[in-house]
Amino acid sequence: MDSQYNPNNIFAKILRGEMPCIKVYEDDDTIAFMDIMPQADGHTLVVPKEAAVNLFDLSEQGAEAAIRATQRVARAVRAAFSPDGISIGQFNGAAAGQTVPHVHFHIVPRYNDHALRGHAREMQDPDLLKGHAERIIAALREQAA
Repeated sequence: MDSQYNPNNIFAKILRGEMPCIKVYEDDDTIAFMDIMPQADGHTLVVPKEAAVNLFDLSEQGAEAAIRATQRVARAVRAAFSPDGISIGQFNGAAAGQTVPHVHFHIVPRYNDHALRGHAREMQDPDLLKGHAERIIAALREQAA
């Protein structure tokens, strides 16, 4: 199921530094940043640096790196926001809800008494997102200490 990768998708542009993001984590293989249309406060994306449209196109090494980074960032999101639970999602194809044709993982804090906002619906205030990022970055530093 190799899909045609479009190097002009928004995440490819972020990876090349052509578009900004509110980054919380980066290593040799992945980057994590705040979702600009979050479903909940703290909604973070983990994006492999490998050019792959979906999970089926991602190499085994890319998948391993993505899961390691997703787990690391999810732990920090949990520490920073103390949610009742966390949803971790990965969508393959438009019919499954994928809106950017570059494989990525959603980390979404969940609360018993809060409904999720719609997926990819409403832009969040960048200053609020920067504050959320600072909380996650602080939690990542705590993990590393």
